[in-house]
Amino acid sequence: MKKFDIFNRFRDAVIITNQNREVVYRNNTFKRWFPDFSDIKKFSHNANFDICPLETENPENYSPIYNAMISKEDFSARISYQNQNGKLQYYDLYASRRWKYSLMFFSDISAEAELNSSEKLNKKLKERVIYLENQNNDLMKIKQKAQSQAIRIALINKVSNLIRGSMDLSEILNSALKELSVMFGTFKAYYASYDKGEFAIREVFPKQNSDKDTHFTFEDNTAETILAGEISTRYSMKEYKDGPVFKQPVMRITVPVFHMRKLIGAIVLLSYQRRELNDEIEILEAISSQLGNAIIRAELYNKNTQMVVQLQNTLKELKETQLHLINSEKMASLGQLVAGVAHEINTPIASIKSNNAILAKFIPRIQDEEISSILADINEIDHEAIQRISHMVTSLKKFVRLDEAELQEADINKELDLTLDLIRHETKNRIDIVKNYGELPLIKCFPNMLNQVFTNVLINACQAIEGRGTITITTSYTPKTLIVSIKDTGKGIEKSEINKIFTAGYTTKGVGVGTGLGLAISAKIIEKHKGEIIVNSEVGHGSEFIITICSE
Repeated sequence: MKKFDIFNRFRDAVIITNQNREVVYRNNTFKRWFPDFSDIKKFSHNANFDICPLETENPENYSPIYNAMISKEDFSARISYQNQNGKLQYYDLYASRRWKYSLMFFSDISAEAELNSSEKLNKKLKERVIYLENQNNDLMKIKQKAQSQAIRIALINKVSNLIRGSMDLSEILNSALKELSVMFGTFKAYYASYDKGEFAIREVFPKQNSDKDTHFTFEDNTAETILAGEISTRYSMKEYKDGPVFKQPVMRITVPVFHMRKLIGAIVLLSYQRRELNDEIEILEAISSQLGNAIIRAELYNKNTQMVVQLQNTLKELKETQLHLINSEKMASLGQLVAGVAHEINTPIASIKSNNAILAKFIPRIQDEEISSILADINEIDHEAIQRISHMVTSLKKFVRLDEAELQEADINKELDLTLDLIRHETKNRIDIVKNYGELPLIKCFPNMLNQVFTNVLINACQAIEGRGTITITTSYTPKTLIVSIKDTGKGIEKSEINKIFTAGYTTKGVGVGTGLGLAISAKIIEKHKGEIIVNSEVGHGSEFIITICSE
């Protein structure tokens, strides 16, 4: 307003407001002293009494500018003013009301000479300070961004290494949840798998908050956000829909986990801290992506591992079945063969035995004593041979026992003697048999099967002895347990081979000599009797097979 231009001649700063507290005029001095002036409200806020007034409930009463505008009388005060650079300046304020205007005069009480001399310097310094502040702010922003980026990359790399370093799904999930829990200051973090519109908690950190296998759903808006592949952040009084109510609002961050565009689960982070997600969004998205691949990889690995175990068990069962079939077929064939051979031998033996008896009656009638003596000796030898052949046929029949498939009581000492009779051709004139038989009760068992075990072990012992040697058989009985020890003075077994000798197909004998089934079948027979075979061996000193059988 031109009518106020006269105030431009004043050395003091002048500002004029109307009855609506609107600024209608500022003289040039005011503009020079207060270049940061934008509006009267802010200007009033930056001005304070040099000496504060009494306490009042109205905060505007602390502003001298406000008091000057509302005062109906002349008003004066010494004030301080803080400019935009934070520097305090002191003025004498004088206000006067003229008609509908309030006139305010500001007299600088600082030394004018000092102000004039330092004005140029202050201006340059001010520009320099502004420039440096801007530079510093830019550098701080760059530094903070670099630090944030470094932390983000370090965390992602750490979680990635943990995920790649394991195939255990529980370990993978727990490692990822632990790192995220530390970063976001959570009191609970968990991973929940997704299937057919429902979530199920699979891994929780920390463990004491374990709610594994809890099934739940989210509110509609959260569910829509997750299905859209976006991270959901909200303050809630519940962990999930129909969940327990918290005592105070909790920040819930829900991160969807996808694989091949298919939602497979979600990471849920619960924290009492309020925060805005900025750079953390990239971290969560990166970890979510890697976790999705790791979960599928671990699940496939576990399925493959389970399948391998199942296949190994199936293979083991097939091998055991094969052994039983081989053993059954072998014993059946042997029984049929023995039955046939016994029948074929019994017929001529019966004839020879009859002739031997007739000859024995006629020998005493021979007049020539020399011829009579020779014939008597021959007849005696034939008689012993007939007895041995008959005994051998009887032993073979007892050994096979095709009609004895049920448990029955047997004298193990007699069964061992029966087996020794059958392998006499292996021991005759070469191996001494030492029997240390103990007093044994009758044991419920499958005698024909045990005879097969004794035969396999004794034949192996005979074959292990090169030249002359000794086989010592010891039997004993402790409450509910029968023990049979067969020890030889053979060449022994290497330590590396002891654990393999009961494996089907494995043999230490040459090609065409051993089938590798004898001891494997023997081990299965002893297992059927609820027992075990223990082998002690030393190369060059022989082996000892200790057979224990439960007699219950």
